[in-house]
Amino acid sequence: MATARLPDKLQFSGHETFPLRQLWLRKAYFAVAEGTSGNVFGEEAAIRRFGVGKNMVSAIRHWALASEVLEEGAGNTVQTAPLGEMLFGKHAVDPYLERPATAWLVHWMLAGMATRSTTWYWVFNRITSQSFDRNAIVLALSEVVSEKRSRVSLITLKRDVEVCLRCYLTRRDGKEVDDAAEPLLAELSLITEGPTGTFQFRRGPKPNLPDALFAFALSQFWDRWEETTGSSQNTLSFEAIAHDFGSPGRVFKLDEAAVAERLMGLEEVSDGAMIWTDSAGLRQVSRPHGRLDPRSAMKLLRRAYVR
Repeated sequence: MATARLPDKLQFSGHETFPLRQLWLRKAYFAVAEGTSGNVFGEEAAIRRFGVGKNMVSAIRHWALASEVLEEGAGNTVQTAPLGEMLFGKHAVDPYLERPATAWLVHWMLAGMATRSTTWYWVFNRITSQSFDRNAIVLALSEVVSEKRSRVSLITLKRDVEVCLRCYLTRRDGKEVDDAAEPLLAELSLITEGPTGTFQFRRGPKPNLPDALFAFALSQFWDRWEETTGSSQNTLSFEAIAHDFGSPGRVFKLDEAAVAERLMGLEEVSDGAMIWTDSAGLRQVSRPHGRLDPRSAMKLLRRAYVR
């Protein structure tokens, strides 16, 4: 099917070449939640608050927005977002980012929803081969930029691709670092590094990916699929869920067997909001009550953190 397009707004910068680190999202949330103004990242005090340089402060802000832990307010201000409240707020499900579900959730927001992370979407959706190299990604993205008539330099694209890949790899520079300096997404083991400049995806079942998080991602993908195609329907095929651009199957790098296994438990985990059918050659998911409203979607996502 492969109907989903690249996000309308292309973005290849904002992270200041810093991969997302373990505790940055927590720090960003509390800086805003406890701040006296909505511009805590623009104040000189931000450097003292975070204990890092100006560029890294900008990177923390970018990652919090890209992960939808924060959201933009009026002017250049930011405010806490529903995902941030769920993770770190009054009834926090993972205040210290210790649960694998949170890394999977952030990966989904970057590579599946991709409101500020075009390269992440491209890498996890448009690359179909098992192995790939960074130069091919840069070339492909430069063609996209040219087609969109966007003013993005080749240097910017190279830096963005490099940061994207480094987000998923454990540091190998030989220096001792604490866990907080490790990339948050490295624990997912979605990408491995081969010979110089080459990389490989790790496809297959993901045991630490919660079923409820898969269901939440499927719900968001379905909503976007309807918006992209301009259609509204109460069923979605197995092929779309497993293989379409932006689908959970592609973004989480699941093989068909792993997708099918997740779908078998979908009705129970979603309280009947989504139902899997596999009979008489028909494999599809139905939504008998239509789209999940935001409250129901967050309730579903919270189930990913039930021990």
